[in-house]
Amino acid sequence: MRDVEHVSEIDRVLKGQETGRDELVSESWRRCVQTYGMDPTRPEGPHVVTEQQLKEHQEQSERLIATARSGLQTLFKQVAGHNYVLLLADAKGISVDFFGDLRFEEELRRAGLYLGSDWSEDLAGTCGVGSCIVTGEAVTIHQGDHFGLSHTPLSCTAAPIFDTSGKLAAVLDISLLRSPSPKSSQNLAMNLVKASARRVEMANLMAMTRREWVLRFSTSSEFLEVDPEAAVALDESGHITGMTRGALEFLSPGGTADLIGTRIDMHMDLEIDDLPEFMRGRPTEERVLRLRDGRGLYGHAIAPQTSRVSRPHAIGALSGPLRSFCGPDPALIQLAGKVEKLAATQVPLLLSGETGTGKETLARAVHVLGPANRSFHTLCCSDLRKEKVDAIADGAAGTLFLRGIERLDDDGQSVLLALLEARSDLRVVATARQDDVTADSLKAIRPELYFRLAGAVISVPPVRHRKDFDWLTDRLLRRSPKDFRLSPAARAELNSRHWPGNIRELSTTLEVAMALADGSVIDLPDLPPPAMSEQTAADPVDDLEALLEACNGNMSLVARRLGVNRSTVLRRMRKAGLVRPN
Repeated sequence: MRDVEHVSEIDRVLKGQETGRDELVSESWRRCVQTYGMDPTRPEGPHVVTEQQLKEHQEQSERLIATARSGLQTLFKQVAGHNYVLLLADAKGISVDFFGDLRFEEELRRAGLYLGSDWSEDLAGTCGVGSCIVTGEAVTIHQGDHFGLSHTPLSCTAAPIFDTSGKLAAVLDISLLRSPSPKSSQNLAMNLVKASARRVEMANLMAMTRREWVLRFSTSSEFLEVDPEAAVALDESGHITGMTRGALEFLSPGGTADLIGTRIDMHMDLEIDDLPEFMRGRPTEERVLRLRDGRGLYGHAIAPQTSRVSRPHAIGALSGPLRSFCGPDPALIQLAGKVEKLAATQVPLLLSGETGTGKETLARAVHVLGPANRSFHTLCCSDLRKEKVDAIADGAAGTLFLRGIERLDDDGQSVLLALLEARSDLRVVATARQDDVTADSLKAIRPELYFRLAGAVISVPPVRHRKDFDWLTDRLLRRSPKDFRLSPAARAELNSRHWPGNIRELSTTLEVAMALADGSVIDLPDLPPPAMSEQTAADPVDDLEALLEACNGNMSLVARRLGVNRSTVLRRMRKAGLVRPN
C-alpha cells in the first residue's frame, strides 16, 4: 500500500501538484523521470561496480581517503551506537570508503550501503549522495524522499567535500537502514556530517599547501585554533591559491565569486605582511579580521613550512614570518637567517638601525618564531608609565619589546631593571635608533642593564643600502587593491633618493603617488618631493662604502642618493681609500 502511495505522489509532483514534499526532492523526482527515464513502479537493487572499477576509483581518491580517514573514524565512534553507516563517495557517486557494523554486513550490502555502490542520481534516483552531487549542498533524503521503492526505508544525510580549488571532490554520507519517521530526527546527523566535511576540507588544504601561508578564520575566538570554520591559502604576493568551501561563504556571501587568484586584500582589510600578527602567541580575541563589508572575524595564520634542505642566501629557506622581510639581497637574507636562528633561543636581542627600517617587523617575527601561546608586550622607553610596567609585571610570559632604549632615563632604567629581575620568563627584544650600537655608544645605559638587553646585536641596514630596493618598492605597491606600476622615470627617481625615513617614508611616498596617479601607471609628476631635504653633508666612510655596494658601483646613482655630483663622490672615495666595486 505504501508503495502505491509513493508512486502516486511522484505522479502528482510530475503533474505540478503540491504534495508538501521539499522542493529539492520534487525537482530530483522530475529529473529521475524526465531526464533519466526512470520508472518509479519498478524496484531496483543497488548498483555496484566491479572490483576492478572500485580499485580504480579508490586509487583516484587515495589521497583524499587517507586525509579523511582519521576524521571519519572519529565520527563513526560518535554515531556507531545509533546504528549509522558512514560512506565516503567520490565525485561520481561511487562509495570508496565505508564504516559500518559488520554484524549487519549482508543487510547493508543489499541496501547498497557498502563499498562499490554507485549512488549517482541517474542510476540510484533521488538519494543522499546523488542529490548532494547535483545540488552541491548538504541534504537529508529521508525515507519516502527517495525515488526508488527499494530505498524508501533508508534515511541518508550527506554533505559535499570540496577540493582546494572549490570543485566537488567527494560526498560524506551518514545513513540508517531504519529510522524514526520524522525527518527532524536527522538534524543531529546533518550537523555532524557538515562539521566532519568541513574538517576534511581543512585537513586537505593544510596537506596541499605546506609551502604557503594559510589563514584560518572563525566567528568565534574560542574555537579559532581548534575548529576554525574556513580557511584560505595565500602565496607570497597575497593571492588566494586554495580554500575551503566555508571561505566562499564568508568572503563572497552570494557564493558567486571565484576566489582563486584574487588578492586577500580585495576581501578583507589585510595584507600579506600582516599575517605574522595573526599567528599563535597573540591572544585569539585580539586577532580580529575586518571584511570589506564591515563584518568582523577572528583569524589564525599558519606560516609556510620551510624546506628541510638549507639553502644559504635563499629567501625560500627562511621561515614564513621572515620571507616578506627582504628580497634578493644576500646581506639581508643572511641577516634574516641569523635572526631566525636566534629566535629559537632566549638570547636577548638588540635591533639597531635608522627610523623606519623594519626593526619592529623583525621583533614580531622573533616572537612568532618562538614558543607558542605567549604574549607580546610593548614598552616605549621614552615614556615608561608605571601602570603599564605593572601590568606587564603581572601579565603572561612572552616577549618584551622595548622601543628606543637610547631614550631611557635613569628612572626608566631602574624600573626596567626591576621588571627584568622579577620576570625571567620575558624574552627581551629591544630597538635603538642608531646605526652602530655598542656599550660605548650607549654610555647612558647602565652596564648591568645593557648586557640584559644586548645578548646579540642585529644592525638593520637603511633603505639606501639595500640591493633589493626595486623588490621592496613593488611589494609596497602590491598593498593597494588596484594594480599600480612605476614608469621607468619614476622608478629611477625613487632609486636615486636618500630615504632618511626609510621604509616608512617610501611607503608614504607611494601612497601619495597612487592617490595622485590618473591611471595605473605612476609617473614622475605623481611623486611628491622628498619629505626632508636630501643629505648633503659628508657621509661616514662605511656609509659611502655600503652605498657603493648597494648601487653595484653605479657612481651616478650613488651621487643622486647622496644629493651631490659625481665628482664629489670620486673625491670622497679617494680620500677614504675606497675603490669601485667590481
